[in-house]
Amino acid sequence: MKPASEVPYFPRWTLRTEGVIAPDERLPAGPTLALGLQHVVAMFGATVLAPLLLVGGRVPSYLGSSFAFIAVVIAASGYSGSGPNANLGVALSGIIAAGVVYALIGLAVMLVGYGFIDRLMPPVVTGSVVAVIGLNLAPIAVKGISGSALETWIGIATIVAVGLIAVRAPGLARRLPVLLGGVAGYLLYAICTNVLGLGKPIDFGPVAAAAWVGLPMFTAPVWDGHAIALIAPVAVVLVAENLGHIKAVAAMTGRDLDPYLGRAFVGDGIATIVAGAGGGTGVTTYAENIGVMAVTKIYSTLLFVVAACVAIVLGFSPKFGALIMTIPGAVLGGLSIVVFGLITATGGRIWVQNQVDFARPRNLVTAAVTLTIGAGDLALKLGGFTLGGIGTATFGAILLYQLFRDGEDEAPLAKPAYRPDLAGIEKEGARR
Repeated sequence: MKPASEVPYFPRWTLRTEGVIAPDERLPAGPTLALGLQHVVAMFGATVLAPLLLVGGRVPSYLGSSFAFIAVVIAASGYSGSGPNANLGVALSGIIAAGVVYALIGLAVMLVGYGFIDRLMPPVVTGSVVAVIGLNLAPIAVKGISGSALETWIGIATIVAVGLIAVRAPGLARRLPVLLGGVAGYLLYAICTNVLGLGKPIDFGPVAAAAWVGLPMFTAPVWDGHAIALIAPVAVVLVAENLGHIKAVAAMTGRDLDPYLGRAFVGDGIATIVAGAGGGTGVTTYAENIGVMAVTKIYSTLLFVVAACVAIVLGFSPKFGALIMTIPGAVLGGLSIVVFGLITATGGRIWVQNQVDFARPRNLVTAAVTLTIGAGDLALKLGGFTLGGIGTATFGAILLYQLFRDGEDEAPLAKPAYRPDLAGIEKEGARR
């Protein structure tokens, strides 16, 4: 491996056409564009829902609307819960402040180093935190397919479609299970409702009425000390979320991403500042897109450059936004069950790869409590600040592990060699 001083800041993506695609590799232009679009589709459910409810190219992740801000934004702005938030500008100042705090934490990690991460988050803690991300989001996914019998069966059909495409589809199609599975679920729902009249049909009227091109609405921040004090601490939650996501990606890619933790935090913080400055929500890394990578085995960071460009362009198209809003909740729920479940399974993979000994009470109790807190979405209220289930579980896991010391040192999280299982994957592909 080259010394850090000889490694360029941005990767020079090497062309690769088969097998596992690493973060510093890329597919040909056509598949790259298609897979970049798939990541846009994967993030749309949550990044659209959050607004409605109110890193140097080394780490593959997608930043979108964070739900961690919703409660404190409502409190800071005095939002009544219906209609547009007339006092949104006040909350924006707090979102920007959270981004500043987040970026400063990232700078501190870059200056001090990341060695303390292994001491705070050994494999039992890391696996628990990663699994909690999927478990915490599971109720949202299940609720999406629980509205009626038809929606439940549509959601199940979407899940089956994603699985069949991921396992049996030929060529490039196998790399697009979320996108193609979503299309299959959408068409099935349209046939059942718009054609057969079995449920609420999809209304395409807003799509026809929407303009092809239009400017988004921007809102300027209004500086307010109370809002800043209330919202800025959300940066701690964002650090916990980003850390868990990076650990998940590291486990899937077999890459040591710890050296990029500081840069990832800084990038997320700057993105939050930019979003708040224009009237958007604070942002966080997305488990949905990590789930897509787990299915496709393609981790090229170039995909996220494509996804970002596509998302920006589509942001200027009201017609596309109207089309996205027609996606049935049952279809989004089915897709979410798949991607959230994959994140949960990745946490278990971390335990297995690092041979975590659950005969040790320290490990067993830490994992058990963390999973239950995260799955149950236990929130801690500290004055006007609320720490959500993922944040509570993350910091709880760290604190409990340190509290339950038993005199034995835990080995740090294993850092697998470059593409540790590639040979096996390629041999399996050859047999097929």
